[in-house]
Amino acid sequence: MPNASSILLDNVTLVRGGRRVLDGLSLALCERRIGLIGTNGSGKSSLVRLLNGLLATDEGRVVVHGIDASEAGEQLPRTVGFIFQNPDHQIIFPTVAEEIAFSLEQAGHPRREARREAVPALARFGRAHWAERPVHALSEGEKQFLCIIAVLVMEPAVLVFDEPFSSLDLPTRRRLEALIATLPQQVLLIAHELDAFATYERVVWLHEGRVRGDGPPAEVIAAYRAFAETLA
Repeated sequence: MPNASSILLDNVTLVRGGRRVLDGLSLALCERRIGLIGTNGSGKSSLVRLLNGLLATDEGRVVVHGIDASEAGEQLPRTVGFIFQNPDHQIIFPTVAEEIAFSLEQAGHPRREARREAVPALARFGRAHWAERPVHALSEGEKQFLCIIAVLVMEPAVLVFDEPFSSLDLPTRRRLEALIATLPQQVLLIAHELDAFATYERVVWLHEGRVRGDGPPAEVIAAYRAFAETLA
């Protein structure tokens, strides 16, 4: 049963470039850890972009933790934190402290206070020593962690990770997975690395804008692997 801590998509249709990317999609996402899988072009990234207002539905309704996406304005991006596949597409400022200060401003802190609180915010994640580092000097894994910190300081209720492992080596990926496991927020993860969902409560498999599988990870992933074999 949907509640104030769930995400509801009610008969959602999204058309892009004349194609139905999502086609009458209905989902109630209540679990704390949810995976989204599917082949490229299945609608995964479009679905999660509806959750923080990056896209708007053509038909249907999206409600995120009690907030109607069509009426949310600036409230929705503060409710749903988004971590992109490529950190360079998310990072704006030249230094780490400036990036964190900007996030604090977005969360409603006055500019002077945001600048003052940037280093303490980094310290909460054990990264105060990064404050004056140029962003370009960070490794890919460090950039990804910076993006996560920048989102977390805004204290969103939901975190969306869209292919966060694609440019990471295995040890860095494992550290990121361990971090995600400790977060208190509801998490939606898109990934092609199917073993990442082993401890998740639910996996939703999208195909051509519709739900093709939905349930426990082992069950849905087994069906998805069998389907993928038919495409090889």
